[in-house]
Amino acid sequence: QVQLVESGGGLVQPGGSLRLSCAASGSIFSINAMGWYRQAPGKQRELVATITGAGSTNYAASVKGRFTLSRDNAKNTVYLQMNSLKPEDTSVYYCNAEITTAHPMGDLIRRDYWGQGTQVTVSS
Repeated sequence: QVQLVESGGGLVQPGGSLRLSCAASGSIFSINAMGWYRQAPGKQRELVATITGAGSTNYAASVKGRFTLSRDNAKNTVYLQMNSLKPEDTSVYYCNAEITTAHPMGDLIRRDYWGQGTQVTVSS
């Protein structure tokens, strides 16, 4: 099956930087969009940034200019470089990927997969 494994979260002071990674593994036929979402306590999950297979990116207004999303298609991995972090960036960050898997009868099935989440805390 497919797994998304995240890494790179932690505690950082305001103004600091962190880099999140998310690697997809398993019976993958192809990966379309990948990205990151976040959810703070008591709030709804929100989009942070997404990147298509061709490399086109989309950012939430709140992170534009501070966060950079990139991907390595050979490694099925997406990276989120977060700079100039603010306390309001504190959340659990979730990796998301739209992945197509191949099945024994020849079917190709595309669906969204989610990582387990990684905590990012921005505090002095």
